[in-house]
Parts: sequence; C-alpha cells; structure tokens
Amino acid sequence: MSLDWQLPPQLEIPAEFVAAVRSCKPTVNGKYAAQLLWQRGIREIDRIPGYLDSDKYQPTSPFAFGLEMTAAMERLKKAYIYAEKVAIWGDFDADGVTATSVLWDGLRQFFGQGQLSYYIPDRMKESHGLNIAGIKRLAAQGVNLIITCDTGSTNIKEIEYATKLGVDIIVTDHHTLPSQRPPVAAIINPRYFEESHPLFHLAGVAVAYKLMEALYLTLPDIPQQPVEYLLDLVAIGLIADLVKLNGDCRYLAQMGIKRLTLQNQTDLDGFRPGVNKLLQLCKRNGDRPTDISFGIAPRINAISRIHGDASFGVELLTSKDVERCHELAAETELANTRRKELQKNMTLKVQAKLAELDLSTTSVIVLVDNNWSPGVLGLIAGQIAQEHGKPTILLSTNSEEDAGRDKAKIARGSARSTQNVDLYQLVNSQAHLLNSFGGHPFAAGMSINVENIPIFTEAIDRQLHAQIDKLPPLSIQTDLIVTVADLWVSSGRDLFEDLLLLEPYGMGNPAPKLLIKNCHFKDIKNKNIQDFKGKTVQYIRTKFELIDASSGKGFPGIWWGHYEHEIPRVNCDAIVELDYNSYEKRLEIRLIEVRPAAIVDNIHDLFRQPNLANRQATLEVIDFRHAPVDLDVDAAAIVWVKKCPSNWSELQVYCQRAIRSSGKLALDYQSTNLASSREIFEQLVGIAKYLANTQEEIDLERLALRLDIRDRSVRLGLDALVEIGFQVSLQEKTNLLKIVLSQSQVDRDVDLYSLFTVQKFFAAIEEEQFNRSYFLQVPTYAIQASLSV
Repeated sequence: MSLDWQLPPQLEIPAEFVAAVRSCKPTVNGKYAAQLLWQRGIREIDRIPGYLDSDKYQPTSPFAFGLEMTAAMERLKKAYIYAEKVAIWGDFDADGVTATSVLWDGLRQFFGQGQLSYYIPDRMKESHGLNIAGIKRLAAQGVNLIITCDTGSTNIKEIEYATKLGVDIIVTDHHTLPSQRPPVAAIINPRYFEESHPLFHLAGVAVAYKLMEALYLTLPDIPQQPVEYLLDLVAIGLIADLVKLNGDCRYLAQMGIKRLTLQNQTDLDGFRPGVNKLLQLCKRNGDRPTDISFGIAPRINAISRIHGDASFGVELLTSKDVERCHELAAETELANTRRKELQKNMTLKVQAKLAELDLSTTSVIVLVDNNWSPGVLGLIAGQIAQEHGKPTILLSTNSEEDAGRDKAKIARGSARSTQNVDLYQLVNSQAHLLNSFGGHPFAAGMSINVENIPIFTEAIDRQLHAQIDKLPPLSIQTDLIVTVADLWVSSGRDLFEDLLLLEPYGMGNPAPKLLIKNCHFKDIKNKNIQDFKGKTVQYIRTKFELIDASSGKGFPGIWWGHYEHEIPRVNCDAIVELDYNSYEKRLEIRLIEVRPAAIVDNIHDLFRQPNLANRQATLEVIDFRHAPVDLDVDAAAIVWVKKCPSNWSELQVYCQRAIRSSGKLALDYQSTNLASSREIFEQLVGIAKYLANTQEEIDLERLALRLDIRDRSVRLGLDALVEIGFQVSLQEKTNLLKIVLSQSQVDRDVDLYSLFTVQKFFAAIEEEQFNRSYFLQVPTYAIQASLSV
C-alpha cells in the first residue's frame, strides 16, 4: 500500500541547543542529532546529557512500585528462608524468553538446585499466559510459588485455581491491567503508573529485572555476582519487544548494549557462550541495537515459531557449557533459516486466500485455514497489514492439542495493526466471543471457536468501518533530507556518528528515515541468501548502488524481501535508513520506500527532450483523469490522451500535436489498478497455451495490445516463454507469431518466477507500470514545465 510521505518540518534549531548536543560528544558534528532531538520534542537543554549518555541518567528505584514490590520481597524472602520450590512461568517470544532467563539467572543466586524451575507454554499448542493444566503439573511437583514474567495480569481464573491448590503467584508483566487487582502475592506491572512515569513503558524483561534489582538490594549479602550481569539479556528483550524506548527503558537498553558488546570477550565475568555464538552466526558485534533487532531477536523468536517449545532458548542464553551452547546456537540458527522459508511459502498461500476478499469493502482482514503453521502467522499478518493498510488477523485450526477431542474446534492465531488503529481495543470489544486474548495496540494473540469466527469478523469490521473517517491517514514520516554526498562524507561517519548518538532506536524513537531526492539505482542484483552451512534459503535480498547529482560514486544498499525487477529504472525519491554492515565492514543503506522523483526537483533530468530544446511554447492542459468530461468543451480544439502513457516521449507526441494545432491537451485516462508483472506473465502463458493448442498465429502488435505492454516488454516475454518450455517463431516481415509446446519442459520443481528471463520480463513490466502509476498522477503544471526546458 502506498503511504503519504511526510517531509521533515522546517524548524530553526537554536545554536546553543546544537552546542549542547555537541558538548556531549565533541567529536561529532551535532547538527543532525540536534535536528532529530528537536523534531522529536526533546528541546530542554538539561535533558540532553541524560538522554544521550546513560552514565548521566538517574535510574528509577525498583521500589517505586511501592507496596506491590514490598509484598513481592516479603514473599521471596519467605521462599528463601523456608527453601520452598519456586517456578518461573515465562512466555515464548523474545521478551518472554529473555525475561525467563533474567529470573532464572537472578534467582539461582538465591535458590539451590532442585528448588528452581521454569515453564514456558508451547506456542503450537498453548496460548500466552497461565493455564490450568500447567499450574496443576507444577503444584504436583511441590511448587509453592510461581513468578510470572511478561504475562499473567489478566489470568484471574487461573490465579484463583492456583490459590485453591495452595500456590502463591507473583505477577511481573507489562500488558493490559485487569479491572480489579487479582488475588496474588504481588503484581508488578508498570501500567499502574501514569504514562509520563519513567517506568511506564518497561517491557516484560525489564519488569523482571526490576524485581531482581529489588531482591539484590533486599538480600545484598547472598548474590555472588552483580545484578548488572543480567543487563545484556534485558537489552535483547527490550529491543525485541514493541515498547517505547524512553525513561528507564532507554537507560536499561543503553546499559545492556554496553554489556552485550563485551560478550566477545571469553574471559569476561558473566560471559555467555550462547549469546557469543549467536552474534558470530549473525555476523554482528553486539554494539548496535540492530544487532539485536535484525540478528539475535529473530533467532530467539524462531525457536518457538518452528519448534513450539522455546525452553531451550533459556538454556542457550544462560548456560556456561560452551559445547552445549554451540549446539543450541546451531539449532537456533537452523530454526531461523526454516522460519524464513516457511514465512515466504506461507505468505504466498495467505495472499492466494486474500485474493478472494473484496478489499474495497473490508476494514479488517480476517483469514483462517486448516493447514497454516501458527508459528509465523504474526510475521505474515504484519506484512499484510502494512501492504494493505488494514488490521490483519490470521488464524489456524492446525492444533495438535485439539485433535481428536470431542469439543468445539478452536482456531489460534495472531493479529497485527497498522499505525493508526488500536488493535487491542478493537478485538477486546468482542472478548465475549474469544477463548483467550492478549496483547497491546499493535500486536495480539488469540484463540476462538471456529464457529464464532464469522460473527467476530463481522462485528469488528463493522466497528472499525464506523471509525475509519476519524482515523488519521497512513503516512511515513521522513526525518532528514540528505544527499548521497552526505552519506559519503568521511565515509558517511559525520552523519552516522550523529545518528549513533540517539541510539537505541525503537518505538517512540524510531530509526531516522532519510529522504534522498532525485536519485537512481545501478548494479542492481538479487539472490537467495544462504544459511551458515551454505544451503540456499528461499528468502530474497536485492543489492544496489544509489547515485544522485551530488556524487558520481554509488553508495551501497540493500532491499530485503524484494526482487531486482521491483527497483525502478527511472529517477526516484527514496526513503532509506543508514546502518553499518559489520560483516562487510562498511556503511550501507536499507531501502524502505521508493517512488517517482518529485517533479519540481528533476525537470531538467526527466523532461528534457532534444526536439523541444529552447522552445518557449505554452500549452493549456485540461485534466479529466479524476473528473467526468465537461460536455461544454470544444472537442474540435482538443488533442485527447485516452491511454495512460508509460514514458515522457509518448506524452510529448500529444503535446507537440496540440501545440501545432494551437489546441488544448486533454488527459482522459482513468486511474485504474495496474496489473502486476506476475498477472501479466500468467496472462501471457495462458495466451501461449491457447495458441499452441489451436495452432493459431497472432500479430506481435495485437499481442502487445492484449497485454497492454510495449513491444520491448513483449519480446522479453517471448524469451521467457522459450525458457519455460515453448518454441516461439516470429516472421519479421508479417510480425506474426507462432507458438508451440517444446518437448523439453522446464523441471516442474523449478520456481518459474526465479528464472533469469522471467525476472528480466518482470523488470520491464515493473518499469512500465511504475512509470504509468506516475503518469496517472503527474500534475498538469509539470507537463507545461517540460515544454520550456
């Protein structure tokens, strides 16, 4: 889905503010960092040191949680004194696994072997949160106290069940609060604070850390290692989860990344061989938030997405057995590889089912299938939500737990929102139809009886439809306008060092989006990535170099999950993020979005036509693209453009005709949904099969008209037909095509869309359609301006 681009505001930054930023790190330029801080509302000079330098931030005491933290300490002291059995109840995502690891590592300083255990629900069989069966098993094992992490706040029924069995519960969580306090020993949840409180946005892992911090202060003589040894785990969970990185969240992430950076030192006190090996496998150093968000976190999440059971993730993060950790890290890496392949293959299946919906009348996308793997539904739902600008819920009835049982069939799945819809409130409005539900405004998990899905879908769709007009438009905010030369200055370090000052980036402090105007791409190539064993993974990345008028030297970049034919071959405006590739030891950009270059910025590049040079012609352009034709116009004095052009040369032919006849130019082509390259290719193959079966011939020009593409693209399409198993002959004099099936067919297991000739055809179509999408909206003043170049 195309988003509006919001340009950075034109603000005058006070010189003393820039100086204050620069004083925090005299080696940086400071102007870019100052602009970002000012735009993001951080304008008080006295806030700058604590925001940019964690050593100058004053963290909040864990006892700010008040009576709840005091009660938690009393219950933990009792468990310590009487040597009770304690169980940690975790969660299967990265926040939950790291939170479990923080409690496991921290509490082992107080509880001996056999006293402490942990339990993480199976993603494939169980939902988030406490469940009766698990509590029953723990009680049978003699557990007296359960400490939850990243879950439990709203599990009232399960908490009451535990109480009846004589099991106390301490809840540490950051999700939605219950309507009234549950019957627990303590509930440590930052949602009880005001939103402005520095602890309000803590993720589950950070709440668990605050509990450990309080315990280390309460019983200071017992721990053999500092509580700060847990901070690397805290940073991993914080960066991985969707929480705002401000207040203590930002401080803990900063301190944790410092700790994580040291994990390449094998003689480090508190060394974690599992974390060290994960960093090696993802070819990262651990000194950047992106090393977590693009490296460690997806791998931890992949454990439960593929295996269901995430328990060995805790062992990976906390064990000191180097050999065992290397085995677990290799298993984690393979799970992440499998996750990528599964995600790609399932995305195609979801998109096929999506094609059956009328998206023009759909406010919320809800899809269900018997064979979808629950592990990657959240990732795919996020993709679909972003592509179509609609909240998306994907459900699977593929559950081993429910198989063969005489009860209602249950669907489990994940929901993801777009940037302006509170998903939690939307779904929670129909909580009476759900078996379980939990999450926050951007993401959620749920289970529901299959028979309830239709009424649930209708209810939330109707509710959101009534609110749509009140929602702000979808947009992408750009932060800085830069040139390629800015990226190259001192190898990009001036800009990059400024951006580093504001790390870690995340919710509330997003990675800066850099707008580069009027640029173009070269050396474009894509390929499947390989895993650490050299096996090809069905997951695409496209590499390129970006050039603009400021520098003749192309700057390296990458576009994840996209093919090279999706890169336009015309001048563009691009939104990118600047990052450091620790594997290749260089800076590079990640492409976020691209569109035709802004007309006022590149007239002299795009519109120059040799035959119109130095002509001072004027032309009146009438626009009927978005309005009905005015019947009062004098049709005899008008040159009509009835078909959307695909380049400036086509449009200029009409312009010249209108100028020669002293008439007007009328744009009368309508904004329609342009066919995708894949749809056109499938149409071409269908025509080829028909011609082969009937032995008919077709004129090359007629074929181009049928497909609505240009002659060059048609010829590339014919090359693709040959590679997939057709014989094509063209009589150049008559322009007649004859197509027959070849005896040598392409291997049926080959992905036809990945063949080189098919990719070249796709590239040509994408370029045509990219240009057409531009001419569907090109302003009339731009056409007039092109005549005076």
